[in-house]
Amino acid sequence: MATVELRFSALPEHVRTARLVAAAVARRAGVDEAVLDEVRLAVGEACTRAVGLHQSAGITSPVRVVLTEEEKQFSIEVGDEAPRVVAADGTPGAHGGAEEPEGEDEMGLAVISGLVDDVEVTAGEAGGSIRMTWPTTPSVAV
Repeated sequence: MATVELRFSALPEHVRTARLVAAAVARRAGVDEAVLDEVRLAVGEACTRAVGLHQSAGITSPVRVVLTEEEKQFSIEVGDEAPRVVAADGTPGAHGGAEEPEGEDEMGLAVISGLVDDVEVTAGEAGGSIRMTWPTTPSVAV
């Protein structure tokens, strides 16, 4: 299992770099070429969301992106440290910092869900993460 970890300051201009790194690592891991645009877009949405949460909550710590190559799958986890209020039923609520338009957050998650079949969103008092997974094809030795 190979892992690449990327941390960047919560600034919009770093999202492009995260997208490029994600696409390069996904290609190397064996993600189908036809899916690489979806990987780039999904990572861009997830990173933009994390940057927005950090900025609106006044968090100075970096956004974390972990890219993991496993035997038959490739996953990317984008993590933020923006605290969320968790309802009694376990569903995440608004983050604890400054107000953010709830519709924007939901729209970003909807876009990611439309691009990636296997998405897991978690949120809590210590922050949240979006984990996206794609199948890989085994490389053929020449």
